[in-house]
Amino acid sequence: MSLPLQIGITGGIGSGKSVVCKLFSCLGIPVYNADSRAKWLTNHNQQIINRVVALLGRDSYDAEGRYNTSYVSSLVFNNDDLLKKLNAIIHPVVMQDTADWVQNHATSPYVVKEAAIMNKAGDRNSLDYVVVVEAPLQLRVSRILQRDKRSEDEIRAIVKRQVSDEDRKKVADFFINNDEESALIPQVLKLHDIFKIGDRSI
Repeated sequence: MSLPLQIGITGGIGSGKSVVCKLFSCLGIPVYNADSRAKWLTNHNQQIINRVVALLGRDSYDAEGRYNTSYVSSLVFNNDDLLKKLNAIIHPVVMQDTADWVQNHATSPYVVKEAAIMNKAGDRNSLDYVVVVEAPLQLRVSRILQRDKRSEDEIRAIVKRQVSDEDRKKVADFFINNDEESALIPQVLKLHDIFKIGDRSI
């Protein structure tokens, strides 16, 4: 059985990539959120739990068995070697989980994978095309201010740590403009019409 077209959707914080993914979901397209799924697996996959504890100690999980994000972050934030080892534990499990999920949706013409960090299609991933959701920085900041209990300085610090807009453009095959002036739904429908054909040679 051939696999469906795999579409990656990415964008900076506040760009609206989750809204775009919800629109694809409303069209009946399966959506895999890589970041939230990785969090779930880190909390529930016993292989990950055992290896993280072996690498970073028992305090990596709290008394209720929940992943101790703040503790782990404090250990790996300025330790690239430790961060690489942690990623080497989590990423292969997430990749296998993604592959299984795609297999389970083999009858769909295409599937969507949402993630904050994404390589170009075919670069160490199984993606066929990458869609980058764009929005002006100040608009993105104002959206996060309304959504989260964070200061503007905190939000801008997060933006600085993320992939730059320039680097994100380098991985894009398609763009969606979410500046609140360009209508969003027609842009999604246009891509849906392209992707539902299942053509890997666009």
